[in-house]
Amino acid sequence: METRNPRRWWILVVLCLSTLVLVVDNMALTVAVPSMTEDLGASAQDTQWILDSYILVFAGLLLTSGSLGDRFGRRKVMLIGLLLFGAASLAATFCTNPGEVIAARVAMGVGGALIMPSTLSILITVFDKEERPKAMAAWSSVSMLGLVGSPVLGGVLIDHFSWHSIFFINVPVVVLAVLAGITLMPESKAPWQKADPLGAVLSAAGMTALVWWIIELPEHGAFGGRSTVTLTVAVVSLVGFVIWQNVASTPMVPLVLFKHRNFSGGSLSLALVQIGNGGLLLVLTQYLQFVLGYSPIKAGLAFLPLAVTALIGNAGGVKLAAKIGNRFVILSGMLLMVAAFALLTTVSAGTGFTVPAIALSLFGLGAGLAMPAAVGALMSTIPADKAGVGSALNDTIQQAGTALGIAILGSLLSSGFAREMPSGAPEQAKDSIADALAVAHGDTGLVHAAREAFTDSMSTAFVVSAIGVLAAAILATLVMRDIKPEPTAAPAESPNSPSDLAV
Repeated sequence: METRNPRRWWILVVLCLSTLVLVVDNMALTVAVPSMTEDLGASAQDTQWILDSYILVFAGLLLTSGSLGDRFGRRKVMLIGLLLFGAASLAATFCTNPGEVIAARVAMGVGGALIMPSTLSILITVFDKEERPKAMAAWSSVSMLGLVGSPVLGGVLIDHFSWHSIFFINVPVVVLAVLAGITLMPESKAPWQKADPLGAVLSAAGMTALVWWIIELPEHGAFGGRSTVTLTVAVVSLVGFVIWQNVASTPMVPLVLFKHRNFSGGSLSLALVQIGNGGLLLVLTQYLQFVLGYSPIKAGLAFLPLAVTALIGNAGGVKLAAKIGNRFVILSGMLLMVAAFALLTTVSAGTGFTVPAIALSLFGLGAGLAMPAAVGALMSTIPADKAGVGSALNDTIQQAGTALGIAILGSLLSSGFAREMPSGAPEQAKDSIADALAVAHGDTGLVHAAREAFTDSMSTAFVVSAIGVLAAAILATLVMRDIKPEPTAAPAESPNSPSDLAV
């Protein structure tokens, strides 16, 4: 008997569109920052909050929104998130000062938090175990294309229009995703259970405080200024959350998932990967524009090797995983990523683009192999009735890793740059390579020194990245296990099977 949803591949298109709008907006915004801050008269702190306010709210609300999807309907929650994200994006196009942009970004963070867990949870409820790897690879490919293509799109939009267009481009994509979601997508939800408001408050407070503490690491240190208070709130809230989830009659998050080797190993290894990858594109974008002198469009196009090899890795990884298992595909992919970071540590101001291009190709191939296999392995352990909050738990761990990675790489880059700059350089020139080039005024010696200082500090940051991904590879190999398929179990489906929830 055919139990697969006949519109499942069209549903995948909707899920890809929904994910794409999140990826494109955040990466394109990094290209728009220089022109946006100049137009708004934003300070360095304003700019930081424009970038960080989104991830702060997004990470803080992921678990709660995943639980809402399981409780009230994943399609419903995703569509509400899309509408909020689209409305906030439209509002951002009318902003005239940094405060208004930050407010719009906060609203977009709420919308993004509602969208992200629902996309992955709908995917695992619509596709059965046989087709899920292909669907996951397609979903990952679209995300990777958005990640790499968005700087190019951002550069084109800024050249022809203004920074406002970075936000406006979200609107038609959201409209298309909403219409397609209403028309094509079935609703799915878990069996009704009592709400867990205390768990929601503790998780939101804990994750928001943790990400806030991570973001402020470069400026205030681990325990300087208000960091101690923020860290205390994070620890108390998260410890309280874990204790409450273990004693509550209807916990919001099934912490029992961490007893499964593939979930715990996959989640923690992906978090380590995100720590390593956190600032990769942001750092390399600065290298391309400030050291090699590329325009925003050319800098975006420079990431094409990564996009091409990532698609190859995604396509080949599915077949390879079926033959040798997810664990060794993950290991192979992560080792390629380590090799890419090792290659990037050799880059200097006079290297040019050849070495980074080879490194990006290796990185794309490795990420294309490892990431879908790791996500697929851990998502296969989540029961269908906990798909939303389970995927949100994985997303939350990865977001914390990303925030920590950006903070660590940003701190290493900033402190290393200041240390490597000549002692006689102007103080403002020691803040960043952008500031150094701005105050150089034709001083070729200062320009050369700034570029050398940047590439030296960049190499140090990539050493840390390589260590993070290598640790992830070792963890995944030691902890995760390959689950052998059971073809005889196909006719007898449980009440919580994906096909039952996808109608």
